[in-house]
Parts: sequence; structure tokens; C-alpha cells
Amino acid sequence: MSSDLITLSAVAAARMIQDGRLSMSDLLDAYLDRIASRDPTVRAFAHFDPAQARAAAAATKPGPLQGIPIGVKDVLDTADMPSQYGSPIWANHRPKADAAPVAWARAAGAIVIGKTVTTEFATRKPGATTNPVNPAHTPGGSSSGSAAGVAAGMFPLAYGTQTAGSVIRPAAYCGVVGYKPTYGLINRNGMKIMSDSLDTVGVIARGVADCALFAAAVSGRDLGDPDARPATTPRIGICHSPAWDLAAPETQALLARVTEALSRAGAQVSQRELPARFNQLVEAHPIIMNSESARALGWELARHPDQISEGLRERLAFGLNQPPAALEQAYHVFETTQRGFPDAIEGLDVLVTPSAPGEAPSGLEWTGDPAFNLIWTSLHVPCVTVPAGSGPNGLPLGIQIVGRQGGDKAVLAWARWVEAAIA
Repeated sequence: MSSDLITLSAVAAARMIQDGRLSMSDLLDAYLDRIASRDPTVRAFAHFDPAQARAAAAATKPGPLQGIPIGVKDVLDTADMPSQYGSPIWANHRPKADAAPVAWARAAGAIVIGKTVTTEFATRKPGATTNPVNPAHTPGGSSSGSAAGVAAGMFPLAYGTQTAGSVIRPAAYCGVVGYKPTYGLINRNGMKIMSDSLDTVGVIARGVADCALFAAAVSGRDLGDPDARPATTPRIGICHSPAWDLAAPETQALLARVTEALSRAGAQVSQRELPARFNQLVEAHPIIMNSESARALGWELARHPDQISEGLRERLAFGLNQPPAALEQAYHVFETTQRGFPDAIEGLDVLVTPSAPGEAPSGLEWTGDPAFNLIWTSLHVPCVTVPAGSGPNGLPLGIQIVGRQGGDKAVLAWARWVEAAIA
């Protein structure tokens, strides 16, 4: 019975708790048992204390997430747990307050079951987390522990953050659902910000409806019920994107299969590539991301440069060495493409595009290429990745659904439709 509880969706578990058909302690015990058996291999946690989780459950408040355990990426502050940002500089750091996303999750009744592993400052150097499907492969990053923990059944919901592809890519690599909302939908106060123009708090779960439940509860927004059957079928643009040259054979085959499946399910499917000027985002994104990150880490660079990894120091130096004209041009590209995106997808409900170049790479020293994500992050638009089978090595593949800025409710609904159509 205990192992059966962790197969419940967050939506179903929350409803059963509210109806008195499931006790919070039984649900938590099921997840704690799962953590005991799986985390020695997956290593999803930066901080985990089962006694602390039980104490949090005893003090939980009524709300839409009452009794639901969540993992919190360790770039979001927690008043009762260390917040170390994946860096030795901040080892054992204890903030005085919860980050806004954590505070609102607790206010909605969620149980923070632990802090999940992030790459160094949610950027370069990976932590110890492994892919739960095959521990010889990366889980992706930077939301490594959140994606791996959900996929391994150690908690049903988790926070991630995305600056390039740090929610969508690890969720795809681990075979779960990742939702990067419209920029700013979930408040970032209390997050270790790296790139103010890009950093977005997102969520990871096993289903689209669970993502909607979680994000709506903490943002105060109406994100609908993605499980409700829509009255129409979607108008979908299949978008290879400027990163198509990086698509592995399994991803090329995947997009062809998905296109056929969506047509069979009744969608109006057409090919839709972005206008050529959107290709400029490939160059503009790293200029802005690394320039802003270098400014954000001013104290760390001044006081503890030797404790920043060599790879990150190189990227920060790249950012600091950008001439003002290059930075100004990069911001201009962001502004004009964000403004022009609605026209670029006129007549469509969503775009469908790869979530990642292919399966999760082998080894733990590299979390994979965010090439299929950084454009959408730069555009501030909502994206959802849903599982879409597996590749030649048996590792998960994902497909990404992209919509208009502020159109999160529709994107989640159509992501659920796509998920069902390709199942």
C-alpha cells in the first residue's frame, strides 16, 4: 500500500487528503521510504532530514497543496534548511527567511521535504545527482535534483529555475514534465539571482495537471485544469528552431513521429519556423546571461574567486569583457524579438519543438546542451516538456510545447492534449 501511494498524482493525493480519504502522514511515510531506497543512487538532495520533514507535516496548513511533499532547488532560500546555491562559498549558509516561492508553497499546505541539488549557482559545475533511469548518465541541469527526484518517485512536485534550459532539459532527460512559466509568473524574491533578464522559477512533476496545480497555488494565477477536455483541437506549428543542426537522429525521428501522431489526433499541423531575425538570440542570450551573472556574483568574485570553478570563471570573464555596444545590441535583440513573437506565431495556438538535442549524455561532468531552450527563455514565453518515448539507449526523450507570453493557461491545456495524443 505504501508504494502505491507514490504513484498517485499530486492532484489526486491532494483531493484525497482534503476529502479525508488519505492521511498526510501515510503519504509522507511512503515518500520517505522511497527516498531511503533510491537516493543512495540518485543523490537528489543537497539537504534532507526525515525528522524535519515529519515536523513540517505536523505543522502544515490547510490549502490546495496540503500534505503534498515538494523538493526545493537549492538556489531558493529556506529559513529552516541550509541554502548553499551549489557552491562551497555558501556552505552551511542559513537565511533568515524563506524565498517567496517557498513561503507561498508552505502557505498552500505543502511539505518541504528537502533541498535539491543544483549545479554551481545554477550554471556550470554539476553536483552528484545521477539520472534515475541510468545512473551512468546526467540528469541534466541545473535543476538536477528536482528532476531526478520527481522521476525517481521521491517527491511528486519540485521547484526548478531556468536561465537557459534548466527546467525543460532535465525534466526531458529524466522522463517527467517540466513547466517554465512566462517570465515572472512565480515571484523570485529570495532566489539567488544570476541573470535578472532571464531567471525564471518553474516546476517539475509527473503530469501536466500537477504542474498547473502547483504553479497556480503559489502564484495566485488561474492556470485552469489541463485534464479538462478542450472543445476544439489545437493549431500546432512544428518548429525545428535554429538549433536543428544539433538534433540527434533520435530527436529528428521523434519530431517526425510526433508530427504524424498530432495530425492523426485531429490537430491542424503545419510547419512554422521563426523569422531569421530570431536567430540573433543564439548570440544575444549568452552575452546577456554571462554579463548579468558576472555582475550578480560581484561579492563572490571579489572575496572568493578561488572557490568558483574554472569553467564558471571563464564564462564570467566572457561576460565582463563584453563591450557596452555588444551588450546594448543584445538587449535590443531581446526587446525586438519579444515584441515580434506574437506575429511570428499568428494563426497558431502553440509551437511544438524538441526539448533537448537527444538523450541525456553519458557521464556526470556535463549536463547537456540548452540549445533547444535558450531562445524560448529569452522570449519570456511559457514552455512545457512532456515525455515522448525513449531513444536508442533506453533513456527518455521529451517534446516541448511553447506558447505566447502570458498564455500559460492555454499552453498547459495544449501540453496535456499533446501528451495524450503522443502517448
